[in-house]
Amino acid sequence: MKQFFSFINKEFYHITRDKLTLGIMLVLPIVLLLILGFAVSTESKNTNFVVLDESQSPLSRRIVENLDGNSYFNLVGSLNTMDDVEKSFRKGDCKMAIIFPSQFENDINHADGSDLQIIVDASDPNEGSTLVNYAQSIIMQYLKEYSSKLNPQNINLEVKMLYNPQMISAYNFVPGLIGMIMMIICAMMTSVSIVREKETGTMEILLVSPLRPTTIILSKAVPYLVISILNVISILLLSYFILDVPIVGSIMLIMLLSIVFTFSALALGLLISSITQTQQAAMIASTIGLMLPSMLLSGLLFPIESMPDILQWISCVVPARWFIQALRDVMIKGVGFQSIWQQFAILCAMAAILLAASIKKFKDRL
Repeated sequence: MKQFFSFINKEFYHITRDKLTLGIMLVLPIVLLLILGFAVSTESKNTNFVVLDESQSPLSRRIVENLDGNSYFNLVGSLNTMDDVEKSFRKGDCKMAIIFPSQFENDINHADGSDLQIIVDASDPNEGSTLVNYAQSIIMQYLKEYSSKLNPQNINLEVKMLYNPQMISAYNFVPGLIGMIMMIICAMMTSVSIVREKETGTMEILLVSPLRPTTIILSKAVPYLVISILNVISILLLSYFILDVPIVGSIMLIMLLSIVFTFSALALGLLISSITQTQQAAMIASTIGLMLPSMLLSGLLFPIESMPDILQWISCVVPARWFIQALRDVMIKGVGFQSIWQQFAILCAMAAILLAASIKKFKDRL
C-alpha cells in the first residue's frame, strides 16, 4: 500500500510540474462549457437587414418597425434603388432586404393582393431559410394581431435566395473546410516542430549553427506553406468538379487570401511550439487554442452575430473568422478586393504580429 501511494505522489508530481498541461486540464472544462453553452445555437439573432420602401406608407413603416423591434433583426439602412440593395449584400452590410412596391398599402385589400419581396443571402442555406421563416412569421403575426382590417392572405410574399438559390449546403461548408484543413496542416503540425527538435536533441545542432532565429523559424514555415498551397489547389479542384461548388470570384484573390491566412496559421503554430516544452503539451495547446475557436467562433458552424458580445469580441482574434468570411464572399458572391480589404488587412496584421512574436519567443539557448 505504501508503494501504491508513492506512485500516486509521483504521478501528481509529474502532472503539477507541467504548469501548462495542468492549467489546460483545470480550465478546459470551464471554457468548453461557456463556449458551447453560448456559441452553439441555431438561432439567428441581430441579423442586419435593409429596406427599399417605394410606397412610403404607414403600413410599410409599421412592418419595418416591428421587424426592427424584434431581437432577430437589426435595421441598418433604408435604400433608394435595387442597385443599392445589391451593393449592400456584396459588401456584407446586410443579410436580408425587404422590398415594398409603390402601391403596397393600396393593393392589399384588392382581389389580387399586394406584393412583398424578401431577399436573403443564402450563401449559408440554413441561416437563409431561418431568416425567411422569421421574417414571414413576424410580418404575418403583426398583420393578424394589430391590423384587424387587413387580411394577411392578401400579401403575396416573394422570396429570393441570393448566391445559392438551390440551397446547397456545400456552398457554405467548402470555404470553411478550406480554413479548417489549412489550420490543421499549418498550425497543428508546426506547433510540434520546434518541440520535436528539443526532445530529439537536434536543437543543439541548430543553435550552434550560424543560422539566426529568424532563418530557423522561416525555414520551418516554408515546407508547410508549400504543402498548404497544394492542398488549397486540390480542394478547389475537387469542390468545383466533384461537389459543383461555383468559384465566382478571382482565383488569384483566393490564392492570395490563402497564402496570408497560411502565414498567420504557421506563425501561430510556431509560437505555440516555442513556448511549450513537450510535444504532448504543444498538441493539447494547439487543439484547444486553435481547433475549437476555429470551429466554434469563426462562423463556420454558427452565426457570429447570434453570439453574446464577449464571444463576438473573442472571435475577432481568431484568424479563421476573417479568412472564412472573405473566402465565402469571393468564392460564392464573386466580390473583388475592394469588398474584402478589411479582412485581408486584418489577416496581414495577424500574420506579421504572430511571426514577430514566434521569433521573439524562440530561445537561442537550451
